[in-house]
Amino acid sequence: MEPDVLGPPYERQTIDLGTDDEGPVVATLVRRRADRPTGRAVLYVHGFVDYFFQTHVADFFAERGWDFYALDLRKYGRSLLPHQTPNFCLDLGDYFPELDAAAKIIREDEGHDTLLVMGHSTGGLIISLWAHARRDDGIVDGLVLNSPFFDINAPWVVRRPLVAAVSRLAGRSPRRIVPAGVSNVYGESLHAERRGEWTYDLAWKPLGGFPVRAGWLAAVRAGQRQLRSGLDIQVPVLLACSTRSFRGAKWHDSAALADAVLDVEHMVRWAPRLGRHVTLARFDGGKHDLTLSGPDVREKVFAEVGRWAEAFLGAGPTPAAPASERPAEDGGDQEGTEAGAQN
Repeated sequence: MEPDVLGPPYERQTIDLGTDDEGPVVATLVRRRADRPTGRAVLYVHGFVDYFFQTHVADFFAERGWDFYALDLRKYGRSLLPHQTPNFCLDLGDYFPELDAAAKIIREDEGHDTLLVMGHSTGGLIISLWAHARRDDGIVDGLVLNSPFFDINAPWVVRRPLVAAVSRLAGRSPRRIVPAGVSNVYGESLHAERRGEWTYDLAWKPLGGFPVRAGWLAAVRAGQRQLRSGLDIQVPVLLACSTRSFRGAKWHDSAALADAVLDVEHMVRWAPRLGRHVTLARFDGGKHDLTLSGPDVREKVFAEVGRWAEAFLGAGPTPAAPASERPAEDGGDQEGTEAGAQN
């Protein structure tokens, strides 16, 4: 591990993935250790036009005794190399090698006995397909899907016949740009220089996104078709999303209180196709990335994740520190509080 761009206590490790038709390929595993580890770990996987910067998510898990890991997939964020097409792939299965490598580091090299995998948007679709493919390997203990990308947010004629036509085009011109992309409105709602509260690297997560290319769209379509046909994920799944979507092309204050990227009803519709044990939680006022919603919504999201992990993974809050380990100002003779309430 080496120091990460986020600074201490974050470290990162580069995962060498060989080469593809553009040249060398890497992924990046970021780590934040818990102060009082419990043998549990969470692996976070970002969405399209994204990378890991949500340190408050890591704080939540670390305070509960989870060692936190985040994976910047190939051609995203820390892993994007100068010669590469940003965020591009031809098959969502292309990401399985870095997920396998990250899980090996977490499970075997660093000795964790519980692994929760959390994915946002396209990352939620990717980890669902991966968990299905690895369902007999005992790698994953649970999934948390944060507004997963289960269908194209467009009318039926676009998301079925038109996207099918684009997919056929991908065979001849996989890097051709298609007229679709991430809403500018969503970026407006997030970044502190616009209407949001978050600061992140706009080179890695541009407000208007990166171009959508035919090959990537075909890969997503194939993954979504597999999901809709039915997966057999063997572990508990928590699917969380907003209660409503925002579909305007121009800013409106309601965009800050809804999913401005995807249709949340698609997530609800296809959730039962994940497996036999799926919990659905919806949050009024939630943004596309629920963890970047307003403070009140974020608090509810984290509380739900905590309750779900305790109920289905037996992973409650970290026990209080022994009296001998508490700072003097805490009053060493008093009963300690749960780790999740010590901030």
